[in-house]
Amino acid sequence: MSSVYQEFQHTASRHPAKPFLHIPAVASQAYASGPVDLSYEQALEAVEACSRQYADKGFAAPLRVALLLENRAEFFVHWLALNSLGCSVVPINGEMPVDEIVYFLEHSEACAVVALPDKVALMQEAASGVSAPAPAVVSCDNLQKLPLQQGGDASPGSGTECALLYTSGSTGKPKGCMLSNEYFLAFGEWYRKLDGLGQINYGEERLLTPLPLGHMNAMAVSTTAMIMNAGCIIQLDRFHPKTWWQAVRDSRATILHYLGVLPAILLQLPESEDDDFSGQIKFGFGAGVNPKHHAPFEKRFGFPLIESWAMTECGAGGCITANREPRHVGTCCFGKANAEVEYQLVDEHGNEVPEGEPGELRVRAAGDNPRKAFFSGYLKNPEASAEAWKDGWLNTGDVVRQGEDGSLHFVDRRKNVIRRSGENISALEVEASLSLDSRIQEALVAAVPDELRGDEVAACIILAEGNRAEERTAELIVNDCLDRLAYFKAPGYVVFCDELPKTASNKPKRADVKALAKSRVSAGDCFDTRALKKRR
Repeated sequence: MSSVYQEFQHTASRHPAKPFLHIPAVASQAYASGPVDLSYEQALEAVEACSRQYADKGFAAPLRVALLLENRAEFFVHWLALNSLGCSVVPINGEMPVDEIVYFLEHSEACAVVALPDKVALMQEAASGVSAPAPAVVSCDNLQKLPLQQGGDASPGSGTECALLYTSGSTGKPKGCMLSNEYFLAFGEWYRKLDGLGQINYGEERLLTPLPLGHMNAMAVSTTAMIMNAGCIIQLDRFHPKTWWQAVRDSRATILHYLGVLPAILLQLPESEDDDFSGQIKFGFGAGVNPKHHAPFEKRFGFPLIESWAMTECGAGGCITANREPRHVGTCCFGKANAEVEYQLVDEHGNEVPEGEPGELRVRAAGDNPRKAFFSGYLKNPEASAEAWKDGWLNTGDVVRQGEDGSLHFVDRRKNVIRRSGENISALEVEASLSLDSRIQEALVAAVPDELRGDEVAACIILAEGNRAEERTAELIVNDCLDRLAYFKAPGYVVFCDELPKTASNKPKRADVKALAKSRVSAGDCFDTRALKKRR
């Protein structure tokens, strides 16, 4: 099989009656009277009907279509339908400010936008800000309104782009990661081969995830894993702490996907005699669990949390997972590289560090194709693509140390990225937003530790003359930032400073800025603006 659609069609032909998708009532209550369920046969019928509508309008490779369909059944149907024709999809987060959506649409050159009915107006506003040619915007239930397209005539294959996912890196604007069918299918095959604590049974698993379908975990890992293993995807709209365990029980989930913030919050819930899920859940799969929470969570809820390391760029070709003992619970361990992954730990000059010393993790696929199942590059940014693959390795920017038994342990991030509740946030992007505020003379942004979310955004600010370093000023700054950025990117802490750490050439000393932010936040010498960070 050379595409996600072909794998889906193959599974549906073999197991038509098996459940493909289940959306619990708690996740569908905004638009349905009860849970949403699709068997593989029902889903295939919907996909093929949708595919015919797109084909009638001339959609084919290499066109891209932006999707604002949230974590609903419509996302799976339209994605697979477009994939069957060789079209790539660009997932859009409707909670982003319009300016950010405009950037995604313009940069991706999406020829059309397909949105939920109540999001059409938002996307029309965004499309109106795109330089010609602006994409057509239609409701997902009204594809007849799509204009005719001039797609190519090449047959889709493993190298055809499946999705364009945007990821924040060390430069200001998000970069578009071009991800092929091979990238997606490699994750399904990787999951199929997973053994030890992460072993799955063909045709039996029910995988529950609250993660957004616009990210590689839910879209590439859990979805292709279930498609290629005849399993059922249990898709939540988002994480609901109070109803989480009831949804787990009612949906009969056997595998859970998580980010570090989930265990932290679930441990805060009142203890119950029903907390032991050892007879139902085989394992949780994710990353970023707080080391202090790892063992208490497993003891209380009765199943292992399998920590894994990957990034959008590396895919399954560089994925490293702690699916075998010893997992070194409580040490930020994410396991040992398997035989299909090569890695190095290097210093800032690219030299390998002594054993046991921390260094930047570099990965590649073993064998004669080091980029096998990795991303295809950054759209319209060959310089950044070349930099990512400097010296023949994918340079991750993550600082890691190797234990005595070869297990790898996460230490820190060398690159200027803040990882908050699973979202990658570019410090430069936040700084660019803050620079538009007339109250600010200069601002530098860094990550500070957060008990629940892993990282939080801290802004170290020198105020312009005439402005007072007080709580009201901090709130005004953050509220203005919320008008320009997605809520999770805004500063959760504001640290007013008289000066900021700089080099002799007046460049930011990022390590010193991070240390400054951490010490000031830890001492309470800042303004806590986290309560302002709410979805709008």
